[in-house]
Amino acid sequence: MTSETKKTVLSIKDLKVDFETATGTINAVQGVDIHVQAGETVAIVGESGSGKSQTMMAAMGLLASNGHTRGEVIYEGRNILGLPAGKLNKIRGAKITMIFQEPMTSLDPLYTIGRQLAEPMVVHGGLSWKAAKAKALDLLKLVNIPEPERKINAYPYEMSGGQRQRVMIAMSLANDPDVLIADEPTTALDVTTQAQILDLLADLQKRLGMAVIFITHDLGIVRRIADRVYVMKTGEVVESGETGQIFNQPAHAYTRMLLDAEPTGHKLPVPDSTPVLLEAQKVSVEFELDSGFLKPSHVLRAVDNISFSLRKGQTLGIVGESGSGKSTLGRAVLNLLPAGGRVVFHGQQITGKSRAEMRALRKDMQLIFQDPFGSLSPRMTVGQIISEGLMVHEPALNGRQRDERACQALEEVSLDPAMRNRYPHEFSGGQRQRIAIARTMVLKPELVVLDEPTSALDRTIQKQVVELLRDLQKAHGLTYLFISHDLAVVRALSDTVMVMQRGKVVEAGTVDAIFEAPKSDYTKELIGAALLPQQQMMETA
Repeated sequence: MTSETKKTVLSIKDLKVDFETATGTINAVQGVDIHVQAGETVAIVGESGSGKSQTMMAAMGLLASNGHTRGEVIYEGRNILGLPAGKLNKIRGAKITMIFQEPMTSLDPLYTIGRQLAEPMVVHGGLSWKAAKAKALDLLKLVNIPEPERKINAYPYEMSGGQRQRVMIAMSLANDPDVLIADEPTTALDVTTQAQILDLLADLQKRLGMAVIFITHDLGIVRRIADRVYVMKTGEVVESGETGQIFNQPAHAYTRMLLDAEPTGHKLPVPDSTPVLLEAQKVSVEFELDSGFLKPSHVLRAVDNISFSLRKGQTLGIVGESGSGKSTLGRAVLNLLPAGGRVVFHGQQITGKSRAEMRALRKDMQLIFQDPFGSLSPRMTVGQIISEGLMVHEPALNGRQRDERACQALEEVSLDPAMRNRYPHEFSGGQRQRIAIARTMVLKPELVVLDEPTSALDRTIQKQVVELLRDLQKAHGLTYLFISHDLAVVRALSDTVMVMQRGKVVEAGTVDAIFEAPKSDYTKELIGAALLPQQQMMETA
């Protein structure tokens, strides 16, 4: 069946979305036209704030109370935009379903997976609870959940991120939908889990014949799965077309900018004569886990006898799937949790030092987190956040001097010092990450551990943050321990790479050695799943 003869199952026409706020009306979506055919995958791409998610939330009738819509959303020949909730509920959750970016916040922590899967089949499909529970088990098998008979009685916190996302997909398929809307469903997942979820969606779509609308800022995913693409910027569709056309012959400058936003560049390795700043020798971290009532606890070895050295000015990238132990290793290196083995910083052993003994060293050893919004106090201004560390580590400074240092730090991360009296919620995700970096840089550290600092950012913002980190490293001779599952960013920033799996190092070497001639099957699997730019170009060719 050719695309010309396929049935259009959902059509959005001249959709406008406005939000009434205390400071006026925000025109979030401005006259958007989008359609999707049976069995087709359509991608909607653009940066945060482009209106892509609000377009589909409006189509589903899920806008916030201050949101207003105009236009048409045509499903089965009628306009469903503005239908009463009772009538709309017969369509959404049944024939048009949606899965969201973060499954942990979408699943109810108080109910079992089976209960949550069964409920939409009872509410929308009219099944009995017994029949719905039986179909829920079939759905778990369909989305390849391991041990489905056991997992159906599990709670969300007992499952991995990838498994929770599979549950959300199963829930969306419960009533045999015609259209599945997937809003950034793989952003928080590591590359291998992401690849598994994408393969699963493609397989389910082929088997069930449903249309898929995939909302994302990751163009690597778009190239891999989409038949057609809509590119959105500031509430408007600026370009649309077949995927090959969009990638090979982009017509709009914004599309070209998005395509050029992959982190690029190559860090030269530091000379072997450069002094070693940090040395880890057989570092291990164990956690005692509760096995349940009247059952003996068992020990999980999260980091297993890992050794490495880090020279001044060097960037060691640590990669691996979620649960590989890379973040735990980073915290062990900073002596933020108990660990076996030995860590030496500047010739001084820090393993086993007390909190008080570590205070003098904390200024030189800093940590930047994945989620800047969660790590910035909402009750403090940006200036207070940045200068807070100075009160602890440089108490001789007066208020004016601290304020001057905060202004200098903001300038260094390309933010206006005049913003220092604003609060974190008033900034974008990229700006908040710059604030988190400024908070670190104001102390003039030597070693910075960066734990997934770009994973929640758009590609365009990621590229800017990567360039900022490069500039700061060059200006101050910084040494980075860069933890990430984003191999494109690791390749752009690191001069050496260590690959972790289940707490162990499976491979280590220079960036070129790891990415161009990987030795272990696990490293090859990671690189294959990441679909890096060179791979994408080769596949297109």
